[in-house]
Amino acid sequence: MMQFTPTRPLVLALASAALLLGGCADMSARQKGTATGAAAGAAVGAVLSKVTGGKAGSGAVIGGAVGAVAGNLWSKKMEDKQRAMEQATQGTGIDVSRTSDNQLKVNVPSDLSFDTGRANIRPELAPILTRFAQGLDATMRVQITGHTDSQGSDAVNNPLSVERAASVRDYLVSQGVSATRISIEGKGEHQPVADNSTAEGRAKNRRVEIFLREPEKAGS
Repeated sequence: MMQFTPTRPLVLALASAALLLGGCADMSARQKGTATGAAAGAAVGAVLSKVTGGKAGSGAVIGGAVGAVAGNLWSKKMEDKQRAMEQATQGTGIDVSRTSDNQLKVNVPSDLSFDTGRANIRPELAPILTRFAQGLDATMRVQITGHTDSQGSDAVNNPLSVERAASVRDYLVSQGVSATRISIEGKGEHQPVADNSTAEGRAKNRRVEIFLREPEKAGS
């Protein structure tokens, strides 16, 4: 079995990776992605280069460059949009977050979105959706998913969840967003985020989720 002994360039590459990862405290999400990707890429590149007979230092440089690109999937445009939505929804109970696949997720709870058993947008939600529509880039794609709690049958809940998503879509269209950029779906009661056995849990499950993503580039 071949024994692997770290060389000085490899040690330096790994140390640099650690410093990059450790210096992320004041970075934005996009900058953290770049730094983390570069650090991981540098470390892996150095190891692979050494094992395959190349120079660990050069492997780290190449790996770091590739890793930086891979880690920076969260663009400045998306980062700015997240910050704007966080400011627009501050104090409302709406949750704005980044998903693991680099989408912006806006979770609208039941007490702000719809009355029980209804698909009409409540007045409190309208101005928030207006700001959301105004901040959209012309190329961004929107996915709207409606959810219900477990009370009632699928025959009622499934179409109700779709109708709620459609109401949000129609409002965004009325604010100038092209309908061709929006897709909707309803999940009924089948994707709960809380316990349906309690009133509080059911309220959390009655929600609408809006996902925002940038279009995939041709050839990607």
